[in-house]
Amino acid sequence: MKQVQNAEMLNIAFLVYDQVEMLDLNGPLDVFVKANVIRPGSYNNYTVGKTRDAVCAEANTMTIIPVYDIYTCPEPDMIVVPGANPEQIMKLLQNEEFQGTALQWGKDQFRKGTEIFTVCTGSMLLSNTGILANYDITTHSMLLDTLEQYNPESNVKRGVRYVDQGKLITTAGITAGIDAALYVIGKHYGQEIVETI
Repeated sequence: MKQVQNAEMLNIAFLVYDQVEMLDLNGPLDVFVKANVIRPGSYNNYTVGKTRDAVCAEANTMTIIPVYDIYTCPEPDMIVVPGANPEQIMKLLQNEEFQGTALQWGKDQFRKGTEIFTVCTGSMLLSNTGILANYDITTHSMLLDTLEQYNPESNVKRGVRYVDQGKLITTAGITAGIDAALYVIGKHYGQEIVETI
C-alpha cells in the first residue's frame, strides 16, 4: 500500500510492537485520522513495526500487521510510541534485539529531528535510548517512580496530563494521549479543527 504525501502533509509513524496497548495506539491515531477528514492531506498516518510481521496485542486476543517496517517506512516527522502493560515494558527494556532495532530506529530518527510523542508507558519504553535525557517527562502514575529511577537525568513531572518539550511530548495515560494528540493538531492547524474533532 503506497501512501502519497503532499507538500504540507506530515508523516506520523505509529510504532507497533508485541503486546502494545490498543487504546494507547488507537486513541491518538483516531484523532490524527479525523484531522485528515476535516482537513484532507494534513497527516500521512501509518503503522510501523520492527518487521511487517503481525504482532500480538491485548493479551494475545488480536494481532496487528504494520503497514511498514522500520526499513521501508516513509521518513517520519513524528513517531508515536504507545505504551503497554508495565510488565511487558520492563521485559522490552531488557530485550537487546528490540532495543537494537525498533528503538534504535526511533533514536536515530530523533537525532535527525523527528519529534517523539509517547503515550502512557511508552515513555518508560524509551528509558534506554537517551531520548528522555535532560527533558521534563511523564508517564502513567503507576510507573512514575520507576521512570524516575531509570532516568535520573530527566525531570519527571507528576500530576500532569502531558508535557511538551518541543521535540518530545510525553503523556500520562490513554486519555492523556488523546488530549495531547488534539493539542498537537491545534499547534499545527489551530483550535477550530480541534473543536470540530
